[in-house]
Amino acid sequence: MSDERKISTEKRGHLLLIGLQRPKKLNAFDADMLTQFSRAYVEMERDPEVRCGVVFAHGDHFTAGLDLADVAPRILAGELALGAGDIDPWGVHGPARSKPVVIAVHGRCLTMGIELCLACDVVVAARSTQFAQIEIKRGIFPFGGGTYRLVHTAGWGNAMRWLLTGDTFDAVEAHRLGLVQEIVDDGAELERALAIASTIAEQSPLGVMETIASARRSLLEDDAAKALIPNLQRLMGSEDAQEGMASFLERRPARFTGR
Repeated sequence: MSDERKISTEKRGHLLLIGLQRPKKLNAFDADMLTQFSRAYVEMERDPEVRCGVVFAHGDHFTAGLDLADVAPRILAGELALGAGDIDPWGVHGPARSKPVVIAVHGRCLTMGIELCLACDVVVAARSTQFAQIEIKRGIFPFGGGTYRLVHTAGWGNAMRWLLTGDTFDAVEAHRLGLVQEIVDDGAELERALAIASTIAEQSPLGVMETIASARRSLLEDDAAKALIPNLQRLMGSEDAQEGMASFLERRPARFTGR
């Protein structure tokens, strides 16, 4: 991996800001950038003080997707793989993250950018954001989870409309599809994402992580309902659950510790 920083990280209280930082290449992901991005997620996951991640991009565009000139030969050679202990931000390979991530997008948000939105928990888009899943125009198909996640999020016909054409769509259409949760004025997307992430970070970290885990089980298997009560019982025995109840009774903000 090169010494050039293509991913920025900044800790703000209980938040970790993770920025795509290759603006001269429209934040296209080469192999180094993918590795650095994965390791930023490891930093988020391992730091007990971090309760929520916020992904954004430096420059005029969120991302042009993959830098195929660099990445495609590595894929063919079988050289593009996670390192030991790394986390795939797209949630396709290796261990899954347990902490929530809010993402702010603007400018062009292509291919892997859309798939990253689908892999995050809450998406805020600038009003002028342009989206496109253009792999079909390159003779390949989305391999960052877009095929199955967009079908689940938007429905079969809505997903195929964009996956099979590679056409460009705007933030309003992205919101209709369920890809985007909020549209804001250009330049306000990061501020809004930080506000949402801050609200999430005020909640019980254990409760937040179990909410994500339970929701994932509903997508992958049929035992989500069966796991609700046992996992709730486990959480109810935590210090955070006791603090949550005490704060309710005492009519004050809760002070969660993640224990």
